[in-house]
Amino acid sequence: MRLNKFLSGAGVASRRKCDEIIKSGSIKVNGKVVCELGTIINEKKDKIVYQGVEVKLPTSFVYIKLNKPKGYACTASDEKGRKTIYELIKTNERLFSVGRLDYDTEGLIILTNDGDFANKVMHPRNEIEKEYQVTIEGEILESELAVMRKGVVVDGEKMPPARIKFLDKKGDSTRLSVVIHEGQNRQVRRMFEAIGKTIKLLKRVRIGGVKLGGLSRGDYKDLTIDELNLLVRAK
Repeated sequence: MRLNKFLSGAGVASRRKCDEIIKSGSIKVNGKVVCELGTIINEKKDKIVYQGVEVKLPTSFVYIKLNKPKGYACTASDEKGRKTIYELIKTNERLFSVGRLDYDTEGLIILTNDGDFANKVMHPRNEIEKEYQVTIEGEILESELAVMRKGVVVDGEKMPPARIKFLDKKGDSTRLSVVIHEGQNRQVRRMFEAIGKTIKLLKRVRIGGVKLGGLSRGDYKDLTIDELNLLVRAK
């Protein structure tokens, strides 16, 4: 088995992130540091160590959906000493998040120890939708919505098109639904910044067919079989 596939399957990180971990020299195979991508290991005999801990393939898989509160980082340990989403979850399993939400964004995030599942959900070619509810200051013009629907230009780069729908206006705030599928870094925030809008609240409410529902901030629960099937069978 390829080393990156083994690490991903063991819940260390996504396969792409595991490539970075390998290149950094953080993995030992049978006591020796391995930095070469494409390294083949015997998952039944070889001893793989990461950060001083032996890595093993899970005997069972865990799939959790969490309502991430604002003010939590999506990392196992944060260099700035901030709170992380893993402090909210009681488990002995080594989990990683399927995609991320930035520190100031709240809402639905999926955690698992199943690397193959995570790769499928995150890979751009599968075009799994992510829906956000965005509350902005003030009003927004139809012409501004049209720009984002076509793909707003940020720093000379055209962002992917988004589906945007007006939800409601309360006081000096406007609430919108934004659906994207590529999920570039801070994509939704950058889109609104590009047209001069200030985001007051950004919350992810859906990934594919899995909805946040009535899950309270900071709470989590296992994905149902139906929810898993919605993701696995997605395009």
